[in-house]
Amino acid sequence: MSSNQKLKNIEARIVASFSLLAFSSIGLAAEREPLAERILEEEVLDEKNPEDPTKVVTRLGAGYNGEFTVNGSFGIDKARMLSGFINSDASEWRLGGSWLFEKGIVNFNFKKNQYDSGGSSINYNVGTFIPLKVFGIEPCGWQIFPNFGLNYTDGDILSASETQSPGTPVMIPVDSKGVYLGAFGLRPIDDKWTFMCGTGGSYGSGDTTNIYAGTGVSFRVTTKQSLNLFYSVSESSDFGGRNTLSVNYRYEF
Repeated sequence: MSSNQKLKNIEARIVASFSLLAFSSIGLAAEREPLAERILEEEVLDEKNPEDPTKVVTRLGAGYNGEFTVNGSFGIDKARMLSGFINSDASEWRLGGSWLFEKGIVNFNFKKNQYDSGGSSINYNVGTFIPLKVFGIEPCGWQIFPNFGLNYTDGDILSASETQSPGTPVMIPVDSKGVYLGAFGLRPIDDKWTFMCGTGGSYGSGDTTNIYAGTGVSFRVTTKQSLNLFYSVSESSDFGGRNTLSVNYRYEF
């Protein structure tokens, strides 16, 4: 075979190789577009409910629970988030953070509460929400999130029997270390409305106890805006009872 013929054969092989590569690239590009569309569709379908306690999101909100309140969260990335809440006179506030894992989310919070009895407390807790959905458990369409963890409470309560002088209240310091256990549930009614409920309790040193329950409804105004109304009751062996009706508006970024 002459050198010219060998050169022509090499050129033919190069052209064939480039042609095959071009057709392969076109085929891959054609497959990539519907794949991206499917992934986007799955993300939309899997979009978490605005009330989902495992949702990591950046948002800002305002509400009213007898006082005006401001709340918000900042998503550091897809797994970590900082969050906070404060009322108009800063008598109550909360700061916290979350870390999302495959089977649940770990939260830590410290918050200040003011009570009608005149007492106040600062509470520290670390715990987790575990969505039963990841185990395929959604009874009658309910999304259930058991939660449990450890807490520490440091505060003071108004003494009913001791006074320094007539009309002068005496505050008694209290502290407790304990555990808490509860559950939160969501029942989407349609793509706009969601029913919510929750209950739980805690037990700590000195036989201190606290129980709570609540229920409400959430409305998704748009994909980024939501409103919720929630009523809760609680009873503490140290700080007495408390009833709260709150309404909140939130915008997701």
